[in-house]
Amino acid sequence: MSTATISSPLSMSKSSTTTCDSLLRELQYEKMNGNIKHQISVISPTLESLRVKRQERVKEISELEFQIAVISAEIAGTDKVLDPSGIQVDEVDLTTKKLGELKSHLQELQFEKNLRLQKVSDHISVIHGLSVVMSLDFKTIMAKIHPSFVDTVVGQSKSISNEVLARLTSQMNSLKQEKQQRLLQAQNYGRTLMELWSLMDTPVEEQNKFNHVTHLITLTVDEVVSPGSLSVDVIEQAEVEIGSLNVLKVSKMKELVFKRQSELEEIYNAVHMDLDIDKARRLLITLIESGTADLSELLSSMDDQIAIAKEEAQSRKDILDKVEKWKHASEEESWLDEYERDENRYSAGRGVHKNLKRAEKARILVSKIPILVESLTSKVKAWEQERGMSFLYNKAPLLRTLEEFVISRQAKEEEKRRSREHKKLQDQIATEQEAIFGSKPKKPLGQSTNTNTMASTPNSRRMGTPARFGVSGGNGRRDNVKVGGVIPINYVALAKEER
Repeated sequence: MSTATISSPLSMSKSSTTTCDSLLRELQYEKMNGNIKHQISVISPTLESLRVKRQERVKEISELEFQIAVISAEIAGTDKVLDPSGIQVDEVDLTTKKLGELKSHLQELQFEKNLRLQKVSDHISVIHGLSVVMSLDFKTIMAKIHPSFVDTVVGQSKSISNEVLARLTSQMNSLKQEKQQRLLQAQNYGRTLMELWSLMDTPVEEQNKFNHVTHLITLTVDEVVSPGSLSVDVIEQAEVEIGSLNVLKVSKMKELVFKRQSELEEIYNAVHMDLDIDKARRLLITLIESGTADLSELLSSMDDQIAIAKEEAQSRKDILDKVEKWKHASEEESWLDEYERDENRYSAGRGVHKNLKRAEKARILVSKIPILVESLTSKVKAWEQERGMSFLYNKAPLLRTLEEFVISRQAKEEEKRRSREHKKLQDQIATEQEAIFGSKPKKPLGQSTNTNTMASTPNSRRMGTPARFGVSGGNGRRDNVKVGGVIPINYVALAKEER
């Protein structure tokens, strides 16, 4: 074999070795010495090793670039299926540095993919929970976002693209808002139901049917997790129940309104305040039947009126207490007048002692009437000055009634004085006649000018209003002059002429 023949393979081996070494940049060669055979025996194994390593490096880089391409496509949202054989490796640079860069890039993409997968999983979990609470079709919702969330093929991962993540986020936020709105609606319905139940005195058994609605009142949106607790059916059932109760509420509210009106009338009547009951009731009936009135507001307004009436009644209490004392004293005064006109009041009989005791107490009360009237007048004036209005008692100004009572009582006292003077004069005339014509024949013991020998109790004069207070007139008085049966007729006529 010639030297040229041996030198050619050696040169080619050296060239291939240099090329692989250049691509891989991993081997260093010392200058080879010795004859050609020796050099070939050294280069050939090295060249074969480099060729194997080169193929492995190309395969490794190809796999890395394929994985990078797949993840990048998933992030970008590309639906195109990649083929590993389609990856073209740049064989100019097969160095360890290049391999390290590809591995580092792949790790970054895998980390990003894991983050996105976790975010997708979290969003899907939230959407599923919201769908369960509101009884929504979860699969339909997810299919609209991306088919991969429903019809996932074995080995196919869920979409993690930016667009899909945005859709998931939007759907999740939309469902959260829907849940919040439904909760507020359910809470409002729950409170309305409780108000209506209280108003209608609904049995507990009926209320328990809507516990799943009323228990939502105190919960926050994150605390509502029970399946179907905010479904459309639940809200519609509550709405229907409220509608039914509102129908009953109208009749109940009418009943309550008139009940409040009766309570108001009782307060006014108890303290003798002016109130046109018939007119007030007619107005209420007209207002309710017109259908324009908000019965709840009307009821609330009447509650306010009752509160004001009670306050007004309290301010009148002291005066009314004195009015009652005045009424009682006036009644006793009227009874005492009739009692003292009864000539048989001391005759033996049933109830005489009781009447004597009452007359004694009545005289004490009557003696206090001027002071009582004066004190009452002072209090009424102070009340009117403080409020800038007249104190009405049974629709009449109390001050005017008191003034009329004082005038009437003065007239009564004057009448009594004249009656006493007239009786004194009659007694004097009778005495003179007895002196001239002799004493009047006495009746047998036990007889009386009055056929009724039983001691009677004069009827009390019951007074309805202060305007009726006052003294009895003198028209009905019985003077019962003792000498009426013994004075000659012609003497009486002469006496009248002289007078």
